[in-house]
Amino acid sequence: MLTKVMMWVSIAVVLLALLELPITTDRLLLEIVVCVSALLVLRQAVRAGQYLLATGFLPIIALFSPISPISLSGRAFVWLNWIGLAAFLLAVIALKTERTLSISSIIHSTRRRKAL
Repeated sequence: MLTKVMMWVSIAVVLLALLELPITTDRLLLEIVVCVSALLVLRQAVRAGQYLLATGFLPIIALFSPISPISLSGRAFVWLNWIGLAAFLLAVIALKTERTLSISSIIHSTRRRKAL
């Protein structure tokens, strides 16, 4: 659930940055949100066995990392935002979160009431 929420937050933040709204003038905030979301997507993709998707998020983590030594110009950062937006939209489509069963549904699944 956290992964799904963070993916949508990242999509919203990247869209706001692409529209150049004053809310996202802080580049560090954008980098932190996208990097953390990409880490969560990477973890979820590995758990789901979608290793190609997980591998695709490694460059996004490296390029959006706030501690990365890679410095991007303004135009390159805009292109990176478009790529990040497309990657998160793809991840929303590709990663289907499975519902986990509750303890009571697991315990009582075999017990059924029978009419007398």
